[in-house]
Amino acid sequence: MAIKTMQKLLGFALGVAVFGAPAGGIAQQQKFVTIGTGGVTAVYYAAGGAICRLLNKDRKDHGLRCSVESTGGSVFNINTIKAGELDFGMAQSDVHFNAHKGEAQFKAGGAYGDLRSVFSVHPEPFTVLARKEAGIAKFEDFKGKRFNVGNPGSGTRSSLDQLIGAMGWKIGDFGLASELKADEHGPALCDNKIDGFFYGVGHPSANIQDPTTTCGAKLVSITGAVVDKLVKDYPYYAYATIPGGLYNANPQPTQTYGVMATMVTSAKVPESVVYNVVKAVFENFDEFKKLHPAFAALDPAKMIKDGNSAPHHDGAVKYYKEKKWM
Repeated sequence: MAIKTMQKLLGFALGVAVFGAPAGGIAQQQKFVTIGTGGVTAVYYAAGGAICRLLNKDRKDHGLRCSVESTGGSVFNINTIKAGELDFGMAQSDVHFNAHKGEAQFKAGGAYGDLRSVFSVHPEPFTVLARKEAGIAKFEDFKGKRFNVGNPGSGTRSSLDQLIGAMGWKIGDFGLASELKADEHGPALCDNKIDGFFYGVGHPSANIQDPTTTCGAKLVSITGAVVDKLVKDYPYYAYATIPGGLYNANPQPTQTYGVMATMVTSAKVPESVVYNVVKAVFENFDEFKKLHPAFAALDPAKMIKDGNSAPHHDGAVKYYKEKKWM
């Protein structure tokens, strides 16, 4: 009898060690969700961190624990969601569109039917920065120069490929086409390893502020007939202006075009998970807008519409209908 009692007590102790509490006293079991972002100095990483921060505030109620992963960017995030290795990801609206339709960089794999929109976040103007000594007045001046085209798997790289293709250029038309990640191109510019870089990013961005402050890097406008045609032909593009004086040594406005940053997921992610992520953002919206300067002018009415090419996830739709936004 004593042995049986000891076995019962040992079994109970092991149960507490493994599960943390006996059945009936267990707090809601936590589910871990991960958001794929971009480089740690980019706005995607800040956006993912802001969303996780708000979701984790109430994790005792919904049982979700959110973490952010720094990744190669938009294309990587969507492919990794498709593989079931990420729950959510940030993606440029053009990459979002192409993945849903099975176009451009997703043509070989076909349309991703399970891709789902959650909401869009900030505008992302395509931003070109040049070394001040490089003698660059317009984007075309980079022909034959050392230029960072972006890392494969990033939305920035796919957007640049489309731009130079429309211009009739090839990657080989640059004197050097480096494939540095977003966290690396600013230091490379100031160290005279490259003459310029192209980057889709929300503003203000530390990624742009650092080289403009450190080595007086200059913003370069992207304009002309080619850009006009791209904006006309593709619904995910729009003209954009980077305000003058936003960055050191750049007092004049910079004219360009760009996309929206969007949050995407898979139809396979449970409705309750997506519902709680969306709720965490919009129920704490004033706090969310304060978590990064790029979020200051966000409007929920635009966030649930602009840039969202794939169908909205059922969990997002449930919240938006509750708010009578949809």
